[in-house]
Amino acid sequence: MTIYFVAGEVSADNHGAALMCSLRKLDGQLKFIGRGGPQMQKVAGESTVGKVRSDGEFKNWIGEAAVLGLWEVLRKYGYFREQFHATLQEIRESKPDAVVLIDYPGFNLRLARALRRQARQQKIIYYISPQVWAWNRGRIKKMAHFVDLVLCIFPFEVDLYKQAGSRALFVGHPMIERLHAWKIDTERDRNLVGLFPGSRSREVRKIFPVMLETAHDLQKRNPNLRFEVAAASEQLAREIEEMVGWDQSKDGAALQIKIGEAAAIMQRSWAGVVASGSATLEAAFFRLPFVLIYKVAWPTYLAARLVVNVKYLGMPNLLADKEVVPELIQHRATPNAIVESLQPLIENANVREQMIFEFDAIVPQLGDVGASEKAARAIIEEIGSAA
Repeated sequence: MTIYFVAGEVSADNHGAALMCSLRKLDGQLKFIGRGGPQMQKVAGESTVGKVRSDGEFKNWIGEAAVLGLWEVLRKYGYFREQFHATLQEIRESKPDAVVLIDYPGFNLRLARALRRQARQQKIIYYISPQVWAWNRGRIKKMAHFVDLVLCIFPFEVDLYKQAGSRALFVGHPMIERLHAWKIDTERDRNLVGLFPGSRSREVRKIFPVMLETAHDLQKRNPNLRFEVAAASEQLAREIEEMVGWDQSKDGAALQIKIGEAAAIMQRSWAGVVASGSATLEAAFFRLPFVLIYKVAWPTYLAARLVVNVKYLGMPNLLADKEVVPELIQHRATPNAIVESLQPLIENANVREQMIFEFDAIVPQLGDVGASEKAARAIIEEIGSAA
């Protein structure tokens, strides 16, 4: 059997690779083609005996496809239009047994609609269901017409999709497996604050300067505080170093930049400041009291305000249906506001314990380990049902 995948972001590449590994365990003869990142490409190129195939039918396009913000999408409109038609052509020629779309709704929802018109009998499966419930619930009902099965990572999504006529299944959040593997035996440092500015260069440039000023203000109040910054890559670490603008060797005790150590920092820190995204769920998983912040270009923010119809931006708050974690978005994300929200989490034991108590209720909603395996079994069954 052949499965065509489409993933357009780094996190989707991680989850897609885990899913492909689980699929191959169930059926060692599966062939994977499509578009994703380096991890998915690597899995696609390996046979069951570890030999690398040379067919080159899995493209690593993450570098170009992973964009953030309205302006960046508009600027690359020509590129995405070209890739959209190329993807349709590839699927038409390869005739896969199923197409698995992973998150990336701006591209993948349009692709699913076009695929249904192109080949009505082709199995279309959506993994990591698009969060259309946040910005356009009307699209949930439309999805029922061009997606055969939606694999959800949050339990409340299943009811929303089923009510709209879609077939949906809760498989759990795939990051739970990874986070369990990243647990370490450590104690929290009362004087350590973790800073998590995001994984994309554009968002780091917007968010980290505010975090840095916040760190300066916090240290004025408490000179014993130290800060560790989680950098997702060496390139982002260099950009952060330029923004810091001080001698790391001289002031390294006050602020250190760590590459690829986000999970460890979350477990060592006493409190944190976290950019909105999957890192907020990771922080909740590790029971790190934190403040959520986010800043984007103003055109992107204003456009989002017109379509987003949820009360909260952070997934911990959405899952709890209340503000467990303070959210400071756009113009509200000022150093002074962050300090005022973070101070109680550093100094007040009752405030800290209450937030951790709320996390204890939120995290089980993400499911247990085995999300990738559950999703893989559902995909195999769905393909089998068409045989």
